[in-house]
Amino acid sequence: MPYINTKTNTVITKEKEIEIKKKLGKAIELIPGKNENWLMVSFEDQCSMYFKGKSEDRMAFVEVKLFGSADSGAYNKLTAAITTILKEELDINPDHIYVKYEEVSSWGWNGSNF
Repeated sequence: MPYINTKTNTVITKEKEIEIKKKLGKAIELIPGKNENWLMVSFEDQCSMYFKGKSEDRMAFVEVKLFGSADSGAYNKLTAAITTILKEELDINPDHIYVKYEEVSSWGWNGSNF
């Protein structure tokens, strides 16, 4: 049950959104036991954001929430994949992307809690 939210100060067209969603669906498989069948993705574009005191550069903040946990090697691979996807699709340099991981021990779905 992973969730990936991408906030950026640039525009994400519907076409780019769909392409990024597809690529994130493949990338989540870098985390053992995770796949697109349980992945929820959201996008927030045109956010007011500053990095190093500037707002004119393209940037993104990506939150990845996981039910359970993963090791640092898997997180490193997923971070590399996420930054590559955002560079290819939105022309955001990897050094202007933060990726935050949150491991969740309790997750609700379909009227129940896991």
